[in-house]
Parts: sequence; C-alpha cells; structure tokens
Amino acid sequence: MRIGMPLNYSGGFKETIDELAAHEKAGLDIVFVPEAYSFDAVSQMGFIAARTERLEIASGILQIYTRTPTLTAMTAAGMDYVSDGRFTLGIGASGPQVIEGFHGVPYHAPLGRTREIVEICRQVWRRERVVHSGKHYEIPLPAERGTGLGKPLKLINHPVRERIPIMIAAIGPKNVAMAAEIAEAWEPIFYLPERAGEVWGEPLAEGRARRDASLPELDVVAQAPLAIGEDLDELHDLMRPVLALYIGGMGAKGKNFYNNLARRYGYEAAAETIQDLYLDGKKDEAAAAVPRELLEKTSLIGPEGHVRERLAALKESGVTTLNVTPLAGDAEQRTRLIEQVKRLASEV
Repeated sequence: MRIGMPLNYSGGFKETIDELAAHEKAGLDIVFVPEAYSFDAVSQMGFIAARTERLEIASGILQIYTRTPTLTAMTAAGMDYVSDGRFTLGIGASGPQVIEGFHGVPYHAPLGRTREIVEICRQVWRRERVVHSGKHYEIPLPAERGTGLGKPLKLINHPVRERIPIMIAAIGPKNVAMAAEIAEAWEPIFYLPERAGEVWGEPLAEGRARRDASLPELDVVAQAPLAIGEDLDELHDLMRPVLALYIGGMGAKGKNFYNNLARRYGYEAAAETIQDLYLDGKKDEAAAAVPRELLEKTSLIGPEGHVRERLAALKESGVTTLNVTPLAGDAEQRTRLIEQVKRLASEV
C-alpha cells in the first residue's frame, strides 16, 4: 500500500513544502495537490517537483470544466516533464456550487465530458494530430462554429510518457464504473472500508469487466486523518466541521453528492439532520450531529494496534494507495507519523 499525503487548500503551502523533503525520506510515496477555489494547483505542483527527487505528484483534483481538454493534456505533459515522469493527472467534476458559482461555467454532463477528456488527453500524449468529434467536444472546431481556419495539430514537445496515469475522483455509481473502466486510479472520498463493497462493489465490477487489458490494475486511493498514540479520541472531532461542510453544505437539497454518500453508508437520518442544520446556518450544530462511528471508521486515529487493524481493513477492501493527513503539532512529529504508518502498512 502506497502512502500519500494531501496538501491543504489554504495557508501554509510553502511551510508544508519545506516538510516534504523530510517526508520523502521517511517513505512518503505521493503528494496530492488540490484545486478547489484556492491557489491553482499547477504552480504548486511545479514548485514541489523542483524541491523533491523521488516523490510522485498528483493533482487532487483538476476540475474538468476549468480547462480545455487539450490544455489539461498539455499541463499534464508539462508536469510529467518537469518532474521526470512522476506525475499523475487527477481529474474530477467537482460540483455546481464551485463550477457555476466561481467559474461561471454550466455544470453539464460530467460523465460524458470526463470520458471525452480522457480520450483527448491520450491522443495528445501519443503525439497524434488531435481529431475528436464527440457530443461535448469537437477538435478541430467545425467551420460552421468558428472561422473555418482550424486544423488538426499535434503536441510540439515529446512527452516523457505517452500514457500518463489518470486518476478520476468519483463517488456516484455511474462515475465509479467509468473510472474503473478507463482510468489508472480511482479516488473516492470519506472512504469507509466496511461498507465500500456494499456501496461501490457493483459499479467497480461493472467497470472492470469493460476495462482495457492494456491498463494496469485499478489503483484505489483512499483518504484518512492520521494520529498514533493513546488518549486521542478528541482528534476525531477535528474532522467534524469538514464532514459537516461536505454532507451539509456542498450542494442543495437533493443535489448534494456527499450527502447521498452518507445515506448510502447507512446514515440517512444523520445526513438529513446535518444538511438541515448546515443550510439553516447552524454549522456548529451540524458538526456535532456527524455520527461518531463515521468519524472513527474513516480515520486512522488511536493506538498503534488500532491503526494496524484499520490499515488491514483498508487493504482488505481493496485500497492500494492511502492518502493520510498527519495530525501533529510540528514537522518532526508529522514526519514520525509518516514513518510509522509506512511501517505499519508494510506489515498488514
């Protein structure tokens, strides 16, 4: 099981990068750089590439609506070049609140667009003249929709790899099936290993049945906050505002993917309460309503033996890359946590 770490959306970026060299030596395998409505991820990933040697770098994630498909491919090829082949292109649809609210772009047909973007990216990386006639993207642009001067072009540079790994962030059944079919990696959110099979087993099997034989085994990327020691129960509460934000505030009634996921996990009543409170402006009450069991089972917090058991459960459920957030007061303690979880993961 690879050990990864996500960067924070806001604040402390340069300080975190200063720690990455130590984390890299401690065994950290990959770092994930988000892009919500914060600083862009690409400038940060380039900075990381210059400051590290072995560490893999992934966008976690680039939103599919914010760049043209060919720019996404160019960006990935450029990142793979400056990192000497250490890049993974993580993409996802995000949600209407960000895409329409911040970018002013219609949130439309996320599945179809994702599939076409993957096809176009792989054309670009193979240095083919890009020709694509899909439902959502047409390259070159037809004469009736432009000047008529567009012509098929291929990437000027030679990419380090013609198949850069693609990770798709997905939690809905159709999107998960697509990720299992066409991507190198799949990233869910708030991964609960005991219920993953019940929630995602069928769509994963459906996608894998259509998977191209040239693709490697699907890399399953899960996330969990990490703290190892005694008497750490209060650390679970640090995740309450995060889960409350997603379950309660990331979307309207009936249009919140994360609320739907909590319901599919079996927390229907709690999901309803959290959303009602959050949308009513009662964020603290919404956080308090997050079930303790959900906090505990989506975390790696507790004595070493407990963390080992949770790692075993994650591995048994199919997780191959574990994205941890070390909860500690200083850089030395965070590095020690990386060392510990790396050792424990190798033992399960």
